[in-house]
Amino acid sequence: MRDSSNWKPTAYRTHTIGQVVDGGESLVGSEVTVAGYAETVRGRGAICFLMLRDGTGRIQAFLKKDNMRADLFDAIQSATRESTIQVTGTVAKKRPPKVAEGEPVPPAEFEVNVESGAILAEADTPLPVGVTDEVNVGLDVRLDNRHLDLRRSHVNAMFQLRSKVLQYGREHLISEGFHEINSPKIIAAAAEGGTNLFPMKYFETDAYLSQSPQLYKQLAVLGGLERVFEIGPAFRAEKHDTYRHLNEFVSFDIEGAWMDDEDVMGVQERMIHHIWSHISQNDMSLIGVVNEYRETQGKDPVKVEAPELPFPRIPYCEAIEIVKSGGGDIQWGDDIESHHCDIIAAQHPGFHFIPRWPMSMKPFYIHHKEGEEGSDGGQLSRGFDLNFGRDEMTSGGAREHRVEVLEQNLRDVNLDPTDFTFYTDGFRYGAPPPCRMGARSREVADGADWRWQCAGSCPFPPR
Repeated sequence: MRDSSNWKPTAYRTHTIGQVVDGGESLVGSEVTVAGYAETVRGRGAICFLMLRDGTGRIQAFLKKDNMRADLFDAIQSATRESTIQVTGTVAKKRPPKVAEGEPVPPAEFEVNVESGAILAEADTPLPVGVTDEVNVGLDVRLDNRHLDLRRSHVNAMFQLRSKVLQYGREHLISEGFHEINSPKIIAAAAEGGTNLFPMKYFETDAYLSQSPQLYKQLAVLGGLERVFEIGPAFRAEKHDTYRHLNEFVSFDIEGAWMDDEDVMGVQERMIHHIWSHISQNDMSLIGVVNEYRETQGKDPVKVEAPELPFPRIPYCEAIEIVKSGGGDIQWGDDIESHHCDIIAAQHPGFHFIPRWPMSMKPFYIHHKEGEEGSDGGQLSRGFDLNFGRDEMTSGGAREHRVEVLEQNLRDVNLDPTDFTFYTDGFRYGAPPPCRMGARSREVADGADWRWQCAGSCPFPPR
């Protein structure tokens, strides 16, 4: 559950449930108002035990008919599960359970002795998705009822962890001098070439949803901002049906001036180390919630260990030889596909960079140095990928800053340089050599060694 120690009172509650649970000793005898979902309602006759849950914790509310309005008592006692209920009462310490001699005494627990309250919203029955009990339903049913699915503790914990990943990543980049920007999401031309764009109409003009913020990031760097990053939506019209693809995702991109590919790989590995160090220090309670669920599914627990620095560098040419020696069918100039990555991951199961890809395989804006050639004589680029085991996590590379080379690169991939003058014109008046990296937030999270399907780690995936 999330930390609510600094939350302020609202119109519906003086305290969160978490504040009462954590600070109960100092609140005993005090009147509080809490609100939450009715997890269970037990009791008959003149006594009722109501288990309330909000996003910060769970607490038992004890209701006695003699201590409150009879009609309100009856209404709460007959309330359906997941109804939202507000109660006001006095905090009391629960009677400790009996333990065998020599056994440790469990921590004190607290409850609210209710004097008044209200049913804020009654829940329909039956629930289409189980919240606290296991109901075997398909993914479509879960997504159709995502508002209920998100109430499940392990699902809720995953999205809190996702938020922490972005928070810690943002904090680290700011500490290294990066500024956050926001780029347009309605664009006039492709940012990366190809046809994987969602077309749309911008009034009477043809336009597209942005597939990447990277061209705008580079323009910001050319404008003197030096180091920038963006965390925002991106769109890819790719007809894939795998656990690694979404047509809409949150992109985690950085761009820096006066940097090459090795510099940005350093920024990225330090950022990942920072993220997982802080998760392991601050958020293992959320990992624990996820692991409790995984145990019920017969799955191994999630482990969060900060990776050692620096990450191994396996140049493309070396990676090709590793695949060949492992029995893989691959030639220089071929893409390194998932089954090839399985062979590489046998030697490098954790984070590792694959730099120096063939220029023919990289976008027009990636930098290359004349004379840097691969094992078959082909031109190498300063582009790189970051893998975790078999899975590609991010891609990046040094940017081309020479306008004449940029324009030729565009022609080489059958793009018209006149369609990209909004980008190339920025290089006509002096351009610092820049470098970039881009990742999907889900993939940054995957590096913690848990694998959630796309629909599991995106709150409201496109359907």
